[in-house]
Amino acid sequence: MFKRAFIATCIAFFLICTKLFAQSLPDSGQFKIRLNQMGFYPATHKIAIVLADKEAGFSLQTADKHNVFKGKLRKSLKRDFAGNYTFIADFLDYKKPGNYILNVSGIGNSYPFIISSSVHKKVADASIKAFYFIRASIPLEGKFAGKWKRAEGHPDDKVLVHSSAASTERPEGTVISSPRGWYDAGDYNKYIVNSGISTYALLSLYEDFPAYMKTVNLNIPESGNGIPDLLNETLWNLRWMLTMQDPNDGGVYHKLTNAAFDKMIMPDSAITTRYVVQKSTAATLDFAAVMAQAARIFKQFPKELPELADSCLKASLKAWDWAQKNPDVLYNQNAMNQKFSPQITTGDYGDRNISDEFIWAASELFVTTQDDQYVRKINIMPDDNMPLPSWNQVRLLGYYSIIRNSDHLNSTGFKEIPELKKRLLAFADNMIKGIDSTAYQTVIQKRKSNFIWGSNAVAANEGMALIQAYQLSHDKKYLKYALDNLDYILGRNGSGYCYVTGYGSRPTMHPHHRPSVADGVVDPIPGLLAGGPNPGMQDHIKVPSIVPDEAYIDNDQAYAANEIAINWNAPLAYLANAIEALQNDISN
Repeated sequence: MFKRAFIATCIAFFLICTKLFAQSLPDSGQFKIRLNQMGFYPATHKIAIVLADKEAGFSLQTADKHNVFKGKLRKSLKRDFAGNYTFIADFLDYKKPGNYILNVSGIGNSYPFIISSSVHKKVADASIKAFYFIRASIPLEGKFAGKWKRAEGHPDDKVLVHSSAASTERPEGTVISSPRGWYDAGDYNKYIVNSGISTYALLSLYEDFPAYMKTVNLNIPESGNGIPDLLNETLWNLRWMLTMQDPNDGGVYHKLTNAAFDKMIMPDSAITTRYVVQKSTAATLDFAAVMAQAARIFKQFPKELPELADSCLKASLKAWDWAQKNPDVLYNQNAMNQKFSPQITTGDYGDRNISDEFIWAASELFVTTQDDQYVRKINIMPDDNMPLPSWNQVRLLGYYSIIRNSDHLNSTGFKEIPELKKRLLAFADNMIKGIDSTAYQTVIQKRKSNFIWGSNAVAANEGMALIQAYQLSHDKKYLKYALDNLDYILGRNGSGYCYVTGYGSRPTMHPHHRPSVADGVVDPIPGLLAGGPNPGMQDHIKVPSIVPDEAYIDNDQAYAANEIAINWNAPLAYLANAIEALQNDISN
């Protein structure tokens, strides 16, 4: 019996490996035809990028090889980063829902895809549900987690105050309770700075699309409690963030962490001592911003969440006051380790310029309180730049919030709103300028400089910025290019991978993510966004190509290209769900 089972397992494994190997062959049609591996909405633009030497014909085929549409490839106007022209298969005019493949003469067949309404629904839901899978302080039960069920990790009810964070009221070694929260990335630590932008993106998704998000059921423990599941999931991290504020002075600890990274083990096996480490101005301002935003959102649920909105606003104001008194407490881990012990060698999230954090926190407090004293205390528009958001550059988050809530701020006397709107649209216009002439026709692939550590988050954040421009202007060109970047993430890219685990025909299978490596399940936790192409190779794992948009390897040791992180998944969740919410706008 055991022998037969073993042989069957080996055969199944061989077939899986054979399939994956065949999918990666450079001469296969599936490798040479790059498209969104999920599919397309019926009435939107539909293109595939073909790696070919010459123009050729293509046909859209049903599963039984029946041709339903024919066309000719057209050559890209510009070369790709490798110096080659690509060819574009455009089948916008075919709109009938169904299951299809694209066949290119002399090349072969693409991966299968569908044409359907709500074509990104599964990916959109999974990108939020992924946060459930990375919760700390809770067992993941089978009825919610399926085969990825696991024991509770990191109750974090006995966390020590690190020597760098010691105060009169909380001396070194004081035991505090700081449960819940999301594991930040491939590791098991929790960081306020990165939680800031991540939580903001999810709260903004609800703030921009409340009606749609109320329809999304994620099958998490809180489902059905009267609160939308997006907010239920966000609350898991928000409640942890609240525990990271020192109630004595309002300052916020930079992170909750082990002294060093864990090995590739499951959460319940990672039992080393945990610390809250040094308060920082950046963490405190990020906290203030998120709590102010949360206050105005959760105010809508007084029955389900009594007093939560008030608690968030009080915490925000107290954090803001601390930051005013401590405007330049920067987190410098190397310097800290020279003075305090034990040494901390986990993620730094150090930021040497926190003027943007002041802008963000002031903006959120302004929007929530409608008191312009906050934006008057700082230089809200220090220059003409509109830098794309990242964990260490959060200025635009504040601008987004002011613009989306501008109708409620007209009576405040704040006169900069028209200029902010003008700059946002100019920023979006510059982002999309010239895209149609490029080799892949996506915003992310416009510049080599986009391909950094976490490049897929650049693509998602570009998409989020374009959605903001659409919400402001109702110009559908912004939606088109936002959808193009989602196409990029899901397969229309230089590597041919779908970068979201569990989806597409050639998905990321080996992310740098401890539970996905250690749980004994072949498939990684679904809905996670891999970091993406990065020729920097900071992990010293060689990538197959150093061409910027091809510099990706599906290797669980390659954290510079294949780690996951909450600040990458959150803008993906925003982008995919916003596109789903706006699909009728895109299609008309």
